[in-house]
Amino acid sequence: MQLSGLKYGAHLLRLVDFPVPEFVTGGATNGELQQMLDKHGKLVAKPVFHESVGKKGKAGLIRIVDNLTDALQAKRELFFATHKKGARTVRANGVTFEEFVESDIEVYFSISESTRKRKPIFTISPCGGVDIESLPAEKRKTGWIDPFIGIKSFDITNALNDTGCPQQYISPLVQAIPKLWGLVASYGVSTVEINPLRIKRAGRRYVPVACDLKAAFDQDNPAWRRTGLPEAIFQSGISPFEAEINRLRTYQGQSDVLDLNPTGSILPFMFGGGANSAATETLGDLAIFSSDFGGNPPYEKIYEISRITFKHHLGAADTLLVIGGKANNTDIYVTFRGIFDALRDHMRENEWKPLYVVIGRGGPNLVKGMVYARDILDSLRLPYKVFGYDTSMILVLEYAKKIDQWWRAEGKARYVDSINQAG
Repeated sequence: MQLSGLKYGAHLLRLVDFPVPEFVTGGATNGELQQMLDKHGKLVAKPVFHESVGKKGKAGLIRIVDNLTDALQAKRELFFATHKKGARTVRANGVTFEEFVESDIEVYFSISESTRKRKPIFTISPCGGVDIESLPAEKRKTGWIDPFIGIKSFDITNALNDTGCPQQYISPLVQAIPKLWGLVASYGVSTVEINPLRIKRAGRRYVPVACDLKAAFDQDNPAWRRTGLPEAIFQSGISPFEAEINRLRTYQGQSDVLDLNPTGSILPFMFGGGANSAATETLGDLAIFSSDFGGNPPYEKIYEISRITFKHHLGAADTLLVIGGKANNTDIYVTFRGIFDALRDHMRENEWKPLYVVIGRGGPNLVKGMVYARDILDSLRLPYKVFGYDTSMILVLEYAKKIDQWWRAEGKARYVDSINQAG
């Protein structure tokens, strides 16, 4: 579950008393738009995407207007605008007109989960408005968040000082930014990103204002219902695969999926938020979907998840990846039994296809689970590589990328030839 922009994001931010610019939606009358122009001088027109979408500015989807004619033209062009998100094309459904906030700086801030420590972290930079990854290390700082304490003011102060933030803006930012932890602690938000956060002059005070928002929710955490956001905004653009998997949310364990690239070549079963973040970022367009199947799913659920996944996507896949960290409570034997029983049954009912399997996992009953996976893969005559919890998740992901490239270029053909020769 994700959302983008201020049409619904403003409601989310107001829950924790975080300032947002004044805005109207595309349903505003010409008179209301003119009143906004008279009051603020300039407006920022943006398309409304229900799911999290970035790089709208680079795509020419953000317009600054200072008269009614240009505002109406922007409305016509942006209301149903399309935008590429990886290999997917998403369509807008509406437009917002926000007050233009004059500011000397643009701040980037996000809360996410570390793939290394499996702990929440914040990232902050006084050089926002751009891709955070493009900034040099000295211009962005990351800090741990103790989930029992939240964001500490002195950590924000130190990070802003280290990145060279102008001193007059540090105190207002330190007063405002810790409020955002409330979205994670109380409303089921798993990640939140504000880019840019601009500094508005209000009399003698400086007020940080969130000019754009991206947020993701843990739908298995019922706290998201406290937001009061309409459920319909989380259902737009759902593929048949996503819809079928979503029906399994009534069972123990997680079943979050998001189609990324139906023409990708790696079919990734991800377990845990850390694996989801690392795999989605590292695999890029090679990943067919993003997922989190953690939370110790019972055999029946992981078998059904796997059966649905293979039905929709095994035909396009060249590499099957099972990736996660060292689990605390997930029974790896039960999980592997569900995945590989479903793979065996799918190939029996349909047809055998050459598939390279990469496994990187840790947790209870790991060896028993790996032996079970080995026996089924050997019976299916599929090649595989298995890594334990003592191998870095990133190294496993990089291995999967390289083996997938080799497999598609030459490995698959050579392997099929060897199978045919062996009879």
